[in-house]
Amino acid sequence: MREIVYLSESKLRQFVPEPRRLPRTGTLRVTTPLGGIDMDAPAADVERGQLRHLRDVCKHVELVADWYAEPDLRPGQWVQFEAPLRCVTLSGAHQDLVLFVDSAGRRGTDSVADGGCRLLMHGSTRHLMGWHPMQVDGPALEVDNSASSLGTAFVTRVGQVVEALTRHRDPLPVEQTPSRTTVPLHARGVQELLDALDEDDHSIDMSAKMTGYARVTGLLSGTRADSRCVVASPLVVEYATADSPRIPG
Repeated sequence: MREIVYLSESKLRQFVPEPRRLPRTGTLRVTTPLGGIDMDAPAADVERGQLRHLRDVCKHVELVADWYAEPDLRPGQWVQFEAPLRCVTLSGAHQDLVLFVDSAGRRGTDSVADGGCRLLMHGSTRHLMGWHPMQVDGPALEVDNSASSLGTAFVTRVGQVVEALTRHRDPLPVEQTPSRTTVPLHARGVQELLDALDEDDHSIDMSAKMTGYARVTGLLSGTRADSRCVVASPLVVEYATADSPRIPG
């Protein structure tokens, strides 16, 4: 049995061919002497069909996905991951943005497996399946201009990153952007977001070992002071089990 934490139906729909002529989604077509009518399909049947489709999609993605800590990734690639992750939302206007982030404090036990690479995933809270994320204060997304009598607020670098991740929670229509995988991310802003999330990680350990597949949004190169980081948008996130398929190399 799979315990799914997050499932992006919008990404799942990308793998569905456009139907030619089908009745309304989630319905059964019943023919009567008076003609055809639509009836709601049992919710269990719809759910089973979605899980079968998810299984088929994961089999396909598994063939093309790289391990998230591979050194030569590019935005738009599919990756597989397994890591202890916290699920959080930011207080304020971006509460519908959910973030999955590993903890800087857990470096060591997994450093060999992940090559010292961190993982930050972003999505929509509406794709969470029975999971209630922890709300954190997060970084300052705006700062007031004290020199202006108008009280103008300016978006910080990390604020620009959060806005970009919020807009990229789901794939955009092709006509709205030249590339559905290109998101303007400021490297320092991403690092500041990680730093702020790490500072909020002062309670008991709330991370759970999770696994799944995600599409790479952006890559943060490591420095002497900071680790590499893969920013990605998940297709599916689930609890890792003892028989979870994974281990790079």
